[in-house]
Amino acid sequence: MNVKIYEKKDCAPLLERAFAEREKELAAVRAILADVRKRGDAAVFDCERKFDATELTADNFRVSEEEIAAAYEAVSPELLESLKRAVRNIFAYHSRAGRKDNVVTEDGRTTGYVVRPVASAGIYAPGGTAPLSSSVLMGVLPARAAGVERIVLATPAKNGVVAPLTLVAARECGVREIYKMGGAQAVAALAYGTQSVKKVDVIAGPGNIYVTLAKKEVYGDVGIDMLAGPSEIMIVADETADPVYVAADMLSQAEHDVLARAIVVTTSRVLAEKTASEVKTQLAALGRRAIAETSLASSGGIIVVHSLEEAAELVNAVAPEHLELYTRDPEALLPQIRHAGAVFMGGYTPEPVGDYFAGPDHILPTSGSAKFFQVLNEDVFTRKMSVISYTKEALREDAADIMRLARSEQLDAHANAVAVRMQKENR
Repeated sequence: MNVKIYEKKDCAPLLERAFAEREKELAAVRAILADVRKRGDAAVFDCERKFDATELTADNFRVSEEEIAAAYEAVSPELLESLKRAVRNIFAYHSRAGRKDNVVTEDGRTTGYVVRPVASAGIYAPGGTAPLSSSVLMGVLPARAAGVERIVLATPAKNGVVAPLTLVAARECGVREIYKMGGAQAVAALAYGTQSVKKVDVIAGPGNIYVTLAKKEVYGDVGIDMLAGPSEIMIVADETADPVYVAADMLSQAEHDVLARAIVVTTSRVLAEKTASEVKTQLAALGRRAIAETSLASSGGIIVVHSLEEAAELVNAVAPEHLELYTRDPEALLPQIRHAGAVFMGGYTPEPVGDYFAGPDHILPTSGSAKFFQVLNEDVFTRKMSVISYTKEALREDAADIMRLARSEQLDAHANAVAVRMQKENR
């Protein structure tokens, strides 16, 4: 296949994509949510039988210690050691910020906030065309770093079996409660609770359109991290970039899903043409070639611009999930970037470095939502609680202002709560 090359003036159709709410899928999601809310476990079991060919009962719904042990036997020692190193990096990164209270006392007035973790979090780990054990790490470890006591993992089983590395990843992250469930039914169980699953306070983690729509529907009953759509990457490259690397990075994203989007923005027509040729060459060796070809044909391309300033404008308009700055001086370009989920700097920082190992999270806002959502981090699992304390003297100084403002809103009892204290002090 040939990757299409666009001039900036012709690239609008390639850039336009937002989270699509599809009525058919939304109706199905709402029906599942209502059914799980009404029937609990039985509704979840029916969905798992229908969608994942998995027969569940109260006895095998929750992953057992025997299944965890079998999963460890199925994972090679080398892979396990790589997983352990990734866990250490990611947990250390998310622990770096800490839970920082901010309380200040001045002139008898104490104001600020204290930070508290939520009591429980539900993490969703996809198990579709490619079970993503890395999403377990990226969902669970920020919650652990935040201090969440109860962390529940929901992940689909195929024919009754959860991918071994998913279970090993969960145990390496300290998860003790894992349920074989996926899709909208998993979100419903976490949000509302069932006979077997106690409800959680926050749900986080990526999923397909049904998972995303379900999270949107239950928001308000629980907190959520974001509404994630198909994965995407933008690569800003100049004439110094290696087309072999650029092509490889496009394909690393395109192989995710037929709806994934991979776009290169470059100031070099020569680089654009060499990258397009290199993509064609590298595609031939991919195991997921058909997926990558479909993705690139529908949502991929290379845009030629006149300057890096124009490239930055396109980035900020799209607000991509992943952004690679593969230029002579990426640090100089970074201040121009306002909207992106994660930024990868330089030719030796391909996006998989962040997907698996560096530490920053790979659960990121997509479909332009990086303009208002942020990368999954420990803040998603904490809450700031205001703290206010006045001395007698401080209240006396501020009383008139407070009462005046309360009475301006015709809230006399509010004003009186201050007035009675002043009257008693003045006796």
